[in-house]
Amino acid sequence: MPDAGGLTVAIVRACLREGRGGSPTAVVVGEGPGGEQCRAVPARTGASHAVLVSAEDGGPGGPEVALRFFTAAGELPACGHGTLAALAFLAERAGGGEYRATVRTAGGVSAGRAARVGGVLTASFDVGAVEVHGPAAAGGHDDVLDALGLAPGGPAGGVRVASTGRPRLLVPVPTRSALAALAPDADRLRAACDRLGLLGCYVYSVPTAGGRLAARMFAPSIGVPEDIANANSTACLAAHLAGAGLPGITVDMGDSLGAPATVTAAVRGSGPGAPVGIGGTAVVARTVRLR
Repeated sequence: MPDAGGLTVAIVRACLREGRGGSPTAVVVGEGPGGEQCRAVPARTGASHAVLVSAEDGGPGGPEVALRFFTAAGELPACGHGTLAALAFLAERAGGGEYRATVRTAGGVSAGRAARVGGVLTASFDVGAVEVHGPAAAGGHDDVLDALGLAPGGPAGGVRVASTGRPRLLVPVPTRSALAALAPDADRLRAACDRLGLLGCYVYSVPTAGGRLAARMFAPSIGVPEDIANANSTACLAAHLAGAGLPGITVDMGDSLGAPATVTAAVRGSGPGAPVGIGGTAVVARTVRLR
């Protein structure tokens, strides 16, 4: 918590895979820190993102939690794995039992849940309506695909633009090995995404019949060349694939960065605008003091 001596920051490894890896996320609690302070937290803690948490007792309906998200490049309206990390932290602080809260972010209001199951904390929340547009206009994203190292015109299956508040590109590739082989030019990718107003690119392999696949998220426009885990983009993909009859997905990420992570997403309901539930497991790894 903030005081005259600095900040106490919890490092939460969010979206673990079988208890390992996960995305280190810095959770800062309190009203004191400003945006510039929070922008500095990721670099100082080895995290890609920081989430500023302000929790209040909401009465009979449970607590209300306000979240703000930061990377070194600035503030974000939403961050899926940051939300999961905050919920896991709050559940741990409350004793590890079932924790439910109304979560408020610049991107909207959602219902959040977390609880300890075995040696880890499970967390989930619902994303509101996901917008999926596509297929993308022919040739409209060739600069992005070229920066990713993919052939112009787009891979089989079609490129889509999807958004939970900020648009990003969903790009399919045929296999996990093709995904692993990608080596994007970060500078060119950032320039292409900035030109088109995109948050970044979520590249994914063809899912199995059971909905398991792998993905990589490149977001240099927000100061993250590659994300270990990206839950909101996973929700975007789940909404897209639900139209093809796949109601839920389990996505492996982070292998290229040596930090295995897994995110789950499932569409709750049918038709356009159905909410998407995002989930993952987490641990509160350590606490650090920043002067």
